[in-house]
Amino acid sequence: MLEQRERLSLRQKECSRCGKEFGCAQGEPGCWCESIVVRRETLAELRTLADDCLCPTCLAGFAERDQDALGALPSTNGSGTGSTWAKAVPHASIRARGVPLVWGLGAFVFLAGSLLIALGIGPIAIGPGAIAESALSQLPWVHLHHVQSFEDAILWQVRAPRVVLAALVGGMLAIAGSAYQGVFRNPLADPYLLGVAAGAGLGATIAIAYAPPGSRAGELLPLSAFAGAILGVACAYLLGRSVGAVRTSGTLILAGVTVAAFMTAAQTFVQQQHAQTLLSVYSWLLGGFGSADWHDVVLVLPYLAVSTAVLLLHRRVLDVLSLGDEEAGSLGVNIQRVRLLIVIAATVGTAAAVSVSGLIGFVGIIVPHTIRLLVSTSYRAIVPLSLLVGAGFLVLADVIARTVLSPAELPIGVVTAFFGAPFFAIVLRTTRRMAA
Repeated sequence: MLEQRERLSLRQKECSRCGKEFGCAQGEPGCWCESIVVRRETLAELRTLADDCLCPTCLAGFAERDQDALGALPSTNGSGTGSTWAKAVPHASIRARGVPLVWGLGAFVFLAGSLLIALGIGPIAIGPGAIAESALSQLPWVHLHHVQSFEDAILWQVRAPRVVLAALVGGMLAIAGSAYQGVFRNPLADPYLLGVAAGAGLGATIAIAYAPPGSRAGELLPLSAFAGAILGVACAYLLGRSVGAVRTSGTLILAGVTVAAFMTAAQTFVQQQHAQTLLSVYSWLLGGFGSADWHDVVLVLPYLAVSTAVLLLHRRVLDVLSLGDEEAGSLGVNIQRVRLLIVIAATVGTAAAVSVSGLIGFVGIIVPHTIRLLVSTSYRAIVPLSLLVGAGFLVLADVIARTVLSPAELPIGVVTAFFGAPFFAIVLRTTRRMAA
């Protein structure tokens, strides 16, 4: 008790309602506000009055007001303390801070190191100094005398577009995975949950199988994969609305599973009718950046930028959704609208990513869950860190894919599955603890 009082005395705050200073334990065990119980309506009122804690006097006044009105309130369990009541202290994920400085800097260093390694490793090794000098010479406002060489051509025409595209795709898959996990309150959710993978696979298979000989099938494939992915999610959403107005996340998930099964069957039918395209189809399905160029980067960048911006702006809302629909609704969140917006943003970004990379699995599970275990359970930290760490992770996975069997190239989907399958088992073991 003495230790708790000392801790409270060291953390002084100013009440935003009355202006008095008071000691606060910031929601740690034993905090005085854990003993204050108010109605959900009052809790929502408090959220509009102040972004931080109120002093004991002010908060106790709200509790007394609710107690005086207790006789006029309906009771859900006969005692007057049913679902219309809630603790004044916010959930741990709401109290959690944003990205810790150390972890934020660590994520930036990890991404920068991954990019440097990927640009330097290859049949012709390029040192960090040569990479930095060549990069500076590309800047218009830096007047650096640099003689163009064969290494520069390899760096900027071959490796750089591949590395940049891998970083964009990895960051998008990871941040989309964190968004899906927040919306569906399931750490096992991934970006392919609602039929994105099945739709993209069907679209790519159709483009490969039915492209006329001599046509530019390489340019049609990303567009077909993107259209197929969007079509798959749209069908899942319409199916969900037809059976339950998408009021619960479970409805969307079941609809996605149904649509994915149908599209996978259609894809198998097309493959059987065009057996000569099996190698090309499976090569795309396993993912890779062997044919990446700057055109692919420019093609997907607008979609990824908009989707990422929407998810970053809604990271605080994901914390609220993690409390459950009833609790989030009591805090003034339009659950259906917000869930639809986040799902659309994550889906569009994922569809654009897989249209140029193929189906790369497990990134959306490995990265967000690692951050959840090591850093924080708050999506205010998980979402931005997933963007940075996911980009670095897929860049390093691509390095392994193109070097482990050099001069041959291993599909990057095989690399991510090699790391993802054991990690998935770890997630299964910890799901109960994370849900608690």
